[in-house]
Amino acid sequence: MVQGRGAHLTQPTELHLKQGRGQCQARDLCARGCPYGGYFSSVSATLPWAQKTGNLTIRPHSVVQSIMYDEKKGKASGVRIVDTLTKETIEFKAKIIFVNAACLNSNLILLNSTSSRFPDGLGNDNGLLGKHIIFHNYRGSLSASYNGPDDQYYFGRSPSKPIMANYRNLHKQDTDYFGGFLTFIGAYRSNGKSQNEIGADLKKSMAEPGDWKVYMSMQGETIPKETNHVRLSNDQKDEWGIPLLVTAVDYDDNDQKMVNDFLTQSTLMLEAAGCTDIEQHDSKQAPGLDIHEMGGVRMGHDPKTSMLNKWNQLHHCKNVFVTDGASMASTSTQNPSLFYMAITARAVNYATEELKKLNL
Repeated sequence: MVQGRGAHLTQPTELHLKQGRGQCQARDLCARGCPYGGYFSSVSATLPWAQKTGNLTIRPHSVVQSIMYDEKKGKASGVRIVDTLTKETIEFKAKIIFVNAACLNSNLILLNSTSSRFPDGLGNDNGLLGKHIIFHNYRGSLSASYNGPDDQYYFGRSPSKPIMANYRNLHKQDTDYFGGFLTFIGAYRSNGKSQNEIGADLKKSMAEPGDWKVYMSMQGETIPKETNHVRLSNDQKDEWGIPLLVTAVDYDDNDQKMVNDFLTQSTLMLEAAGCTDIEQHDSKQAPGLDIHEMGGVRMGHDPKTSMLNKWNQLHHCKNVFVTDGASMASTSTQNPSLFYMAITARAVNYATEELKKLNL
């Protein structure tokens, strides 16, 4: 078990300070954005830093409709957008295009980028665009009571939970399902007192911590399946005239077996640790309520079975790169966002060198 690696600054460097970022204060809700810049995001870090170069143009109120394809040159020529305020269609020319619209929107854009050469979507010669959608399974969780120290508490909002790495099917197949899961673990002191009071009495009651509680939750791998897919609607469009995205993704027996195993093994761990009042939970929530959507434009060496090569470059349209979750061929069990950043930096370096060589 390790402390989760959150993308937060415990000690900002000179570079971070130049970016306008500060130290994590363990006091805010990170998902709402960080006013201190301690939590990494494009808004707090990369966009302001890129803006300082003078080479960045940010155009808000824009929805990407499609990527334009030049039939004569055999490559993409630019991006077509719709202004959300005026509903005007505008075209921007580009030598290289990076698609990073978040997984499902990246699929939508490419599916809607049709031409005589690519009637089923840009680069979609094999018909696999939009297929093999994968995600992380969060259905399983447990709660329990623990006889912890009454004279101790914790400070602030920790930006990351302790994590137990995956221990299933690591070096051999040791379960009746494929894949594995990591486990988030945490403890907190609930407020078990009555909150019927108002004013100062309520404040005092809320400030007195109750008993210790423990929780465990899963982040499970899902297995790529061609049947899990997204496609464009044939008859429904959004307010900008772009076809809606139809999502056909579901759990299967493999996912259910994994949830059951997580609940069983985690219960045994909590019992061994001396916890009581253990409750198992299977939310059975729809896949869209999970996160880390991936796939649909997956990487691979063979153009017959993948959309992108090892540089995240479309096999059949060399000046278009896809480096967000859409490019993933499997999920593993870890948070994937830092990996997206790494392969994006790698692909940008490659694209820049290829452009210098006049190969793009």
